[in-house]
Amino acid sequence: MKKINVILLALTMMVSVLAQALELKTQTVDYGTNDKKFTGYLTQPKTINKATPAVLIIHNWMGLTDETKKQADRFAQLGYVVFAADIYGKGQNPKDVKAAGELAGKFKKDRKLFRENLTLALDELKKQKNVDAKQLAVAGYCFGGTGAVELTRTGADLVGAISFHGGLDSPVPADGKNIKAKVLALHGANDPFVPATDLAAFEDEMKNNQVDYQLVKYGNTVHSFTEKAAGNDNSKGAAYSASSDVRSFKATQDFLSEVFKKNK
Repeated sequence: MKKINVILLALTMMVSVLAQALELKTQTVDYGTNDKKFTGYLTQPKTINKATPAVLIIHNWMGLTDETKKQADRFAQLGYVVFAADIYGKGQNPKDVKAAGELAGKFKKDRKLFRENLTLALDELKKQKNVDAKQLAVAGYCFGGTGAVELTRTGADLVGAISFHGGLDSPVPADGKNIKAKVLALHGANDPFVPATDLAAFEDEMKNNQVDYQLVKYGNTVHSFTEKAAGNDNSKGAAYSASSDVRSFKATQDFLSEVFKKNK
């Protein structure tokens, strides 16, 4: 009976810890400059009351939607302060995939503008209460995965950068010399939207600039593998993969534990 009571107590404590981890404090945050206005999403465990590692999340091509907020909450449940950025600008979320392609394309073509908006978001994260400015990472999805890597190329003081099914082109390979962060690229091995030439260019940039990077390819996996709304038909080029979603987030947890622990 004593042994059973001990087990029940342990289970009760585990449930209590999990409940606390799921209890998040969230809010919208207006930020920007006189001529640039944005609205981001801040999420963190309610129990945080001291300087804590923080993660900047960059949205996919549809903008800062519930999908991005869900992913931000997922990171917050790991115990981090998380700020989901708004790269497009206040009220600029596209209404459909055609508009999303046009808007995302605008930033992919204008990397200077892309970097400016990414930097504004990072600066806003640094201002938030309980953020340890020496322990910052960035993570992004699709368009945001491109953004996560692009932010590192500015020389931003980041310890880690994570790209989930992001575009991995290398428009200015020499900018790799500015990267201070470790980089984790999580990629669907069957993703038709990321050409093999882009993957090769990305790896060349990382290698030639001696960046500490990982490129993880998930078999039988296409684009958008973390998004349940993408469906499960790989023939469309974008589809959810439960196994790759779980594996990639596990890799993310290990990566963040490594980069944050090293910089404490």
